[in-house]
Amino acid sequence: MKFLVVISVAMLAMASADVSEHQPVIVKQSQDISPDGSYSYSYETDNGISHSESGNPVVTDVRSAPVVVTQGQYQYTSPDGTPIKVTYVADHNGFQPQGEHIPVVSPLIQRALEYIRSHPPQSDQPNL
Repeated sequence: MKFLVVISVAMLAMASADVSEHQPVIVKQSQDISPDGSYSYSYETDNGISHSESGNPVVTDVRSAPVVVTQGQYQYTSPDGTPIKVTYVADHNGFQPQGEHIPVVSPLIQRALEYIRSHPPQSDQPNL
């Protein structure tokens, strides 16, 4: 009998824990899709998460299909309470996020990388 009471209490505790967990609710949402391929959307939840994005087709090469250039931002609060905000662009150069929490490459490393790019290895030099 005690075993049945313990199991019942445990099941009741699990059920009340499921009810107490708050599922985020979308409080604001919009979207627009145009015939030319451009679009935009945004949403915001009651727990502070938000995201907005827009994109436009851009012809980069007349021999290929247009590339959609996208820009947007999202924000949320991390588990430790830090507000996180990211802005980004995504285009033919890839996904390019920016945010205070994203590490930045030091100017010395950037200069070294630029030097390597501008001085490619010569094919007549022996491999070391």
